[in-house]
Amino acid sequence: MIMVTGANGQLASLTLQELAGHNVPALGGSRSPAPGQRRLDFDDPATLDLTSVSTLVLVSAGYAEDDQVIARHQTALDAAVRDGVTHVVYTSLTADGDHLGFALAHRATEHLIRASGLDWTILRNGLYAELFATLLTWFPDRLESAFGDGALSAVARADLAAAAAVVARNPAAHTGKSYELVGEPITTSDVAESLGVAHRSIGLSEYRERLLGDDTLLPFQPPMLASIASGVRHGFLSNTTPDLVQLLGRPLTDPLTVAADTAAAMRPDDAR
Repeated sequence: MIMVTGANGQLASLTLQELAGHNVPALGGSRSPAPGQRRLDFDDPATLDLTSVSTLVLVSAGYAEDDQVIARHQTALDAAVRDGVTHVVYTSLTADGDHLGFALAHRATEHLIRASGLDWTILRNGLYAELFATLLTWFPDRLESAFGDGALSAVARADLAAAAAVVARNPAAHTGKSYELVGEPITTSDVAESLGVAHRSIGLSEYRERLLGDDTLLPFQPPMLASIASGVRHGFLSNTTPDLVQLLGRPLTDPLTVAADTAAAMRPDDAR
């Protein structure tokens, strides 16, 4: 049996849909499970029942400080070893993201996985095209960002879910492998041009001030988001590899279209 953690999240739910589309039985695990899912709360080890699971797709339990994320992943791996899971597929972060504010938890988890004794596959995912769009700011006559002229090898979330499903369906073929799953480079100017608006670049200090003034963000998020902006701006996240195309056996979903569509859907009425 395949289990996908974080089943109500966007990446995990798409992975489960991909598996279902190939008639592969899979079970979702979630802190707040929907009908037919199993309750999994990484902060409550007593809930971690992985019996009958052979392949665990461990979707990173982010959105917390590093120590909490790493502890959650260790708890999941301990349960996997205890309950007889044989293979873990982990959704990590592209190697070119090592400087990002949330890279450490991913790299630490990779070390834990390699030390666990389980068979493993590591999917080093690039940043989502959807995320790129959400980090742009709309004004009535323009888009603003701190990305400058930098490009991001953005990737559609659905393509990463499809890749996770490919590996989960036949994990033995991918044992001990790490894949760099990135898309094609796009810039904020590309997105703005496709939407017929101007793009204004702001400095990192102005961007950080905006983040720090946003009371909807958790304390760890402003430095995390600022690190993404700096990485894109200075050319550290525009690498390309053939890994994702080879896993999928098809062309990638156009990341510019995904980013532009996402940005368009976020456009406020006074900017239309």
